[in-house]
Amino acid sequence: MSSPLTGHEAEVVEAAPSGLFIGGEWRPSATGAEIDVEDPSTAEVIARVADATETDGEAALSAAVASQDEWAATPPRDRGEILRSAFEAITERADDLALLMTLENGKALADSRAEIVYGAEFFRWFSEEAVRIAGRYSTAPNGATRLLTMRQPVGPCLFVTPWNFPLAMGTRKIGPAIAAGCTMVVKPARSTPLTMLVLAEILTEAGLPDGVLNVITTSTTGAVVEPLIRDRRLRKLSFTGSTEVGRSLVEQSAEQLLRVSMELGGNAPFLVFEDADVSAAVDGAMVAKMRNGGEACTAANRFHVHESVAEEFTKALAARMGDLRVGRGSDEGTDVGPLVDADTLDKVAGLVDDARDKGAEVLTGGERVGEQGYFYAPTVLGSVPDGARLLDEEVFGPVAPVTSFSSDDEAVAMANDTPFGLVSYLYTRDLTRALTICERLETGMIGLNQGIVSNPAAPFGGIKHSGFGREGGPEGIDEYLETKYVGIAL
Repeated sequence: MSSPLTGHEAEVVEAAPSGLFIGGEWRPSATGAEIDVEDPSTAEVIARVADATETDGEAALSAAVASQDEWAATPPRDRGEILRSAFEAITERADDLALLMTLENGKALADSRAEIVYGAEFFRWFSEEAVRIAGRYSTAPNGATRLLTMRQPVGPCLFVTPWNFPLAMGTRKIGPAIAAGCTMVVKPARSTPLTMLVLAEILTEAGLPDGVLNVITTSTTGAVVEPLIRDRRLRKLSFTGSTEVGRSLVEQSAEQLLRVSMELGGNAPFLVFEDADVSAAVDGAMVAKMRNGGEACTAANRFHVHESVAEEFTKALAARMGDLRVGRGSDEGTDVGPLVDADTLDKVAGLVDDARDKGAEVLTGGERVGEQGYFYAPTVLGSVPDGARLLDEEVFGPVAPVTSFSSDDEAVAMANDTPFGLVSYLYTRDLTRALTICERLETGMIGLNQGIVSNPAAPFGGIKHSGFGREGGPEGIDEYLETKYVGIAL
């Protein structure tokens, strides 16, 4: 195809693989069909990749199954060294990987560079966890027998990853799977397949054996993925995406009683109490809201601020948001790139319009930007009334709605008034209040006086409709291990 890109941008995209990666080989789809990959900054097609069919999906799972026994028997140190080599390769290629990610995703280069560092760290973390998988040996309480437990790989896995973090959402699943001795099939998001395809290339160069990692790109996710979920050879499913889709996948997984990890939607509250350092809270709000341009499940979705500091906080946040530079993600100096596609742009604009129609005050932004691409201005809404949809729905864009509260109990009630429970943020200088509020918040993660919680050494995950299972930290590898007990007669 003739690419609208020029110079180094064109070179980076053209160097990315475009086929399916199955059994260590790059191949076209069974039908030869392809998927268009679009630059959200321009809405132009910049690449095409293979469009997998159900037959291709079955071939990928068969390759993973065929490699499972040998991979599980590979020494843990060898598995760890492959991950370490891949970590180093990602680090060396960080600039080109960041540019590639920006071109297919739209996010600002600064966000892409941050994701490369974050995503690579999962490989380094799990390279060290690979050699720490341990069981135990103990004496039965009656002294008559001995109890032996061992940890063994779950087996072939299926990973479905989202578009908003094309590298990190893959590495935090692939890393522990490799460390534990599991093979896998990865289905990246249709709109951002290039980063995952390059990651497969990097892992192969790092020494990962054929068939351990298989990558299929497809425009018909349901038709390709559902037969794999229902295949009795599959042992685990891990999905990051919307709660609606996750619920459907869990239902499908019940047929084979798969091990399942779900990292689903969020509706993160950001609480600012009357004793908070307002300047620090605004700094944290910018990170919590604008990381990845607001297109993150951990993004602060609703700002609940004590009435005594609400005006000060809202004005300061609006000033900071209004100063952000909106532009093409690959341009140096851009703070906020486009949203990923037209549907996302329409959703964000619709949520803001709904809040404005119901009486919210637009303090900055509140409009689409430019005539090309999917840009929306960083937006702060004050005096957002109950009933505004964006207080209940995940915005997934650069929009910060602010409401006020008058007591700690009211703040907690507002924060917990959602079916979701991924992450919360709170700012206070009172230690007793901090610990008490943390205990009462119904979320799997909390940022206390900080606007970011993601860390490869910490367990990432939520409760309620935000899913179950944890990724990262010592807990992350447990998702890929089964416990076997052996009773020993003496």
